[in-house]
Amino acid sequence: MSSARKIGDIGPEQGKPVSDEDILKVAKEVVVKFIEVGRLSPTNFDETFQAIFKSVRDAVRS
Repeated sequence: MSSARKIGDIGPEQGKPVSDEDILKVAKEVVVKFIEVGRLSPTNFDETFQAIFKSVRDAVRS
């Protein structure tokens, strides 16, 4: 059997709850990338950040 892991494989942290702090860090990184590529401006920052945070939270807690 191959020891290579695939997306969706169960890992050692399976079942461990993800903290809001971890979700915030991921959302921040996504927002930083959007700013870097010019897809996010100060005028729409608030609604975009909230949407990204909610999307990340929903993805890890589903």
